[in-house]
Amino acid sequence: GGGRPGRLGQVVPAGSCAEPCRAVPGAAHGTSMVLQEPAGAPSLSTAAGGVGDAAAEVQLSRLRWAVLLLFSSYSMCNAFQWIQYGSINNVFVSFYEVNAFAIDWLSMSYMLIYIPLLFPVAWLLDKRGLRLTALAGSALNAMGAWVKLGSLKPHLFPVTVLGQVICGLAQVFILGMPSRIASVWFGSHEVSTACSIAVFGNQLGIAAGFLVPPVLIPNVKDVEKLAYHISIMFFMTAGVASALFILVIIVFKEKPPNPPSRAQAAIQSRPAAEYSYVQSILRLLRNANFVLLMVTYGLNVGCFYALSTLLNRMVIHHYPGEEVNAGRIGLTIVLSGMAGALISGIWLDKTKTYKQTTLVVYIMSLVGMIVYTFTLSLGHLWVVFVTAGLLGFFMTGYLPLGFEFAAELTYPESEGTSSGLLNVSAQIFGIAFTIGQGQIMDHFGTKAGNLLLCSILFLGTIMTAFIKADLRRQQANLENEQT
Repeated sequence: GGGRPGRLGQVVPAGSCAEPCRAVPGAAHGTSMVLQEPAGAPSLSTAAGGVGDAAAEVQLSRLRWAVLLLFSSYSMCNAFQWIQYGSINNVFVSFYEVNAFAIDWLSMSYMLIYIPLLFPVAWLLDKRGLRLTALAGSALNAMGAWVKLGSLKPHLFPVTVLGQVICGLAQVFILGMPSRIASVWFGSHEVSTACSIAVFGNQLGIAAGFLVPPVLIPNVKDVEKLAYHISIMFFMTAGVASALFILVIIVFKEKPPNPPSRAQAAIQSRPAAEYSYVQSILRLLRNANFVLLMVTYGLNVGCFYALSTLLNRMVIHHYPGEEVNAGRIGLTIVLSGMAGALISGIWLDKTKTYKQTTLVVYIMSLVGMIVYTFTLSLGHLWVVFVTAGLLGFFMTGYLPLGFEFAAELTYPESEGTSSGLLNVSAQIFGIAFTIGQGQIMDHFGTKAGNLLLCSILFLGTIMTAFIKADLRRQQANLENEQT
């Protein structure tokens, strides 16, 4: 799978260097010293018309922010469609005349679809690259949104299920992309921030999914009026998804003209024949630190999925008639989590303390979950807003940390594959926790269901403490700089 880059100990011949360089006259006649060009500067030999080493030339592209923003936007639209039913669970139960568990499955279908399709889609991302994956994800997202417009009568529940399944397919092409886009397009000093912004879009979509449906769709008994309000939401979603698909066709490029970091240059210069997708997965599963991270990530994010899916039921149980505030509490969780994600991404770029930051955020997620569990039933909505915000800041803030820590532990393996395995773990645990917590809530109440999540986060915290900080990507950048 291509060894580690940075061939230390190798003698560099006179007149050449591993990075773009220039000769500067020395004090003594006939001597010269080699000065390294900073990362991001174009090779002078190439600029002068000479033959530059393409693999060694490191330069940032201005297009990188447009690509990142576009990905974040269609990821946002897809995440909105994930939670748009769950955030007003009771309204859709009434409209489609089904039980609450059937509406829960509209959210869980996203998780279920992801599990068998991860490996073929991750293979496609490795073989065909970012552009084809982006086109597939944004096209399926738009298609699913249009299908849902055919489900505006109570007996057409199967059509809305079909639309949601298509959107779930789109999600498979979206979830593994953030760390790959960050690595392919962004320099080593901004890669964690870029990954955070890419994840940020998905979280913004969940926030909109909590905020918009309760505002657009009032809980009324008149079926015709309800169908009209639902149609407004479905039309808006389909229009936005279609516009984003067109923008992806026009704007989204496979990769920048030059690699943005030395680590990425080393990967791009590796012969294609050296890379085996199956061997890559086997190497990842033999990496003990990555396997530990995969389980702990699944536990944390699975808890977040369960909490998001069941939030409407929890709040309505303690505060009847407060559908709009239930959505706002979900919004608070996600918005504070987006702030947490952005802060943790910037912090990682500054400090590179992956293990320590991940452990602290995990511990605080546990603390936030315990506080939320014991304040939900106090009868004061403002207290729920505060505790939910605290929980969201750390639990959602953990998402990009997991992706970036995985990319460090598994370099030079593909970030799409490592992210995909993390997401599969999250989907499996998410389905199990959503069903488990839902059943416990039905039989023993909301506190018992939330205590289940507290115990799971406690287990994840203990396991996180055993992960060793083997930062291979950082080491590759350092070795290349020294060379």
